[in-house]
Amino acid sequence: MEFTRTAATPDGDAPTRDRVARTILENGPSTAADLARRLDLTPAAVRRHLDHLALEGVVESREPKVYGARGRGRPAKVFALTESGRDSFDQQYDDLAVQAMRFLAETQGEDAVVEFARRRVAFVERDYTAVTTADPDLTPAEALAKVFTQNGYAASVRDLPAANGQSVGEQLCQQHCPVSHVAHEFPQLCEAETEAIAAVLGTHVQRLATIAHGDGVCTTCIPQTLKPASKKEKA
Repeated sequence: MEFTRTAATPDGDAPTRDRVARTILENGPSTAADLARRLDLTPAAVRRHLDHLALEGVVESREPKVYGARGRGRPAKVFALTESGRDSFDQQYDDLAVQAMRFLAETQGEDAVVEFARRRVAFVERDYTAVTTADPDLTPAEALAKVFTQNGYAASVRDLPAANGQSVGEQLCQQHCPVSHVAHEFPQLCEAETEAIAAVLGTHVQRLATIAHGDGVCTTCIPQTLKPASKKEKA
């Protein structure tokens, strides 16, 4: 994916600001400290780049979402890509896709849209089987993250806050969604993804947030399941 900069960006700083924006794309909303650590920059340098990106409308600061009990003190603000910022990452076919979906809905009806959405995510079941067969040590959430990343979603896994000392599950986080603009008007695409995830896991999952509806990352809660036995254990 190529990130398009505005003409106002100084040439010398453009590559670093591209790295900052891409890091947010790949890892989701991040604090300045997180970005500094990932990019091996000083916090002051990162904040300077963030200020410029904010002025360009590429990023915006937000209050972080807190799951579970909030600790003491005010949490640091996170920076997320704006809709305009996401537009810069190879989404030039969105208008055409939306028009095609509208035509399908108008001429074939709601059922056709749902069927299309389900066919589009057929890769989830197909690739999940391949990934878990190749690496049975992955947790279900880790396998799904690999599947979605291979299909353009830049996905990762986060542990849910522990309850009574035991993990209650994981969060599948999709920092980038290649169809987010289309899904904003046609939520059937998001719903089909959630259905596909639940189907391959054989359990109910809960979608907590979506990029299509203004959140910084698509987040799906996956309840705790037994980690697949390793090849050595199976032997």
